[in-house]
Amino acid sequence: MKLKDRDLLSIQETRDLIVKANAAQKKLAQLSQEKLDLIVKAIADEAFENREKLAKLAVVETGFGNWRDKVIKNAFASQAVYHSIKNLKTVGIIKEDPSQKIIEIGVPVGVIAALIPSTNPTSTAIYKALISIKAGNAIIFSPHPSALNCILETTRIIKEAAEKAGCPEDAINCISNVTLQGTDTLMKHDQVSLILATGGSAMVKAAYSSGTPAIGVGPGNGPAFIEKSADIPLAVKRIIDSKTFDNGVICASEQSVIVEECIREEVMAEFMAQDAYFLSYPEGRKLEKFILRDNGSMNPAIVGKTAEQIADLAQISIPKGTKVLIAEETKVGKNVPYSREKLAPILAFYTEKDWEAACERCIEILHNEGVGHTMAIHSQNEDVIREFALKKPVSRLLVNTSATLGGIGASTSLVPALTLGCGAIGGGSTSDNIGPLNLINIRRVAWGVKELEDIRGDKKPEKFDDHPHKELIERILKQVLEEMK
Repeated sequence: MKLKDRDLLSIQETRDLIVKANAAQKKLAQLSQEKLDLIVKAIADEAFENREKLAKLAVVETGFGNWRDKVIKNAFASQAVYHSIKNLKTVGIIKEDPSQKIIEIGVPVGVIAALIPSTNPTSTAIYKALISIKAGNAIIFSPHPSALNCILETTRIIKEAAEKAGCPEDAINCISNVTLQGTDTLMKHDQVSLILATGGSAMVKAAYSSGTPAIGVGPGNGPAFIEKSADIPLAVKRIIDSKTFDNGVICASEQSVIVEECIREEVMAEFMAQDAYFLSYPEGRKLEKFILRDNGSMNPAIVGKTAEQIADLAQISIPKGTKVLIAEETKVGKNVPYSREKLAPILAFYTEKDWEAACERCIEILHNEGVGHTMAIHSQNEDVIREFALKKPVSRLLVNTSATLGGIGASTSLVPALTLGCGAIGGGSTSDNIGPLNLINIRRVAWGVKELEDIRGDKKPEKFDDHPHKELIERILKQVLEEMK
């Protein structure tokens, strides 16, 4: 087969998978909540059992992150997500309110097209399969080409486990001949009900432009503000933990640190004590050339690499054991690389006069990129935290925690998820951490509780003697009776 025919193969495979998924979903929709829950548990258990194998496959294939942290992500995607959804009602009667005379019925949306990124490939596939099947939907994965094999293996493992537990065949599948044309076919097909898009900005934009309802996430570019009342050693520790977790590839991770002038030196000293390296001005200029490509997008050469690997790339000498590279910055803009999203252990460092100025700087950074996504604040001042909560254009304001782990719901009580909505301000359809309830329609059955007179506000007389037109009615009735004689 000639290379030019690969697009046709991909389109045909995708169409075939959609037909099979549609038939499987009709069977899936007939299953009870109890049966769906058994299938979901089987998927979670098998994915957890294979967490290390899949993590290593992902690192070998993509070159992003490190396998030990990907093991944790696979465990999170399987067990933490499972435990958060296992008791949810998603199909059949999910809620009854006798006092208001309303019943809510969960209805699966149908076939879901799931775009899977290369940064978190196996964990995202596991997570999306769990929330889709829990909601009674079939799912087709469209994998990033650079993570194809590990996603195919993840699909095989969870598909076999699901079908052994009674899941209809072909309710879980993955495109193996991956092309843009195949993915485009998947997103635009009239038998696909919803797109669940996790990936780069271009792919998410394509999902929203496809004509099919979509839930997508934009880029993260979360600032982390360290306020003067914070426990500075702990705040720095949390930021470094977050930024080095899987080498920074989770989009909720911190991208810049903002501090008040009065604690600048203390914060910098603490970062250095915890193995961060502050780049000199010339070193910072050398590294920034590797952060963005000529078209303004993130350079994949730095994604998911260690600080030492990135320093080698930029030909910068740093101490052995350096965990994070930090560059002091004063500007924000599309052409200011450090102020943009960097899915790697690289941070921008801003110093502001006070917390009010820091607040405005955070807003500026977010509107430059990452608006609607996530930011963190480290503070013991409840008034300042409240002011940040009221003003920041984000869907998740994380307080005194790692942004990476807090954003996905691992270190907070947010819904455990690997797709984080950015809301309307971020160009998305929801600000939720996406779960099964985002993947169903709710049919509401409502009994009448008022009559037109109640809505108008008319007073209904309790007795005829109280009727406002009693005398007129009596006269008319008398006249009718006399005429009848």
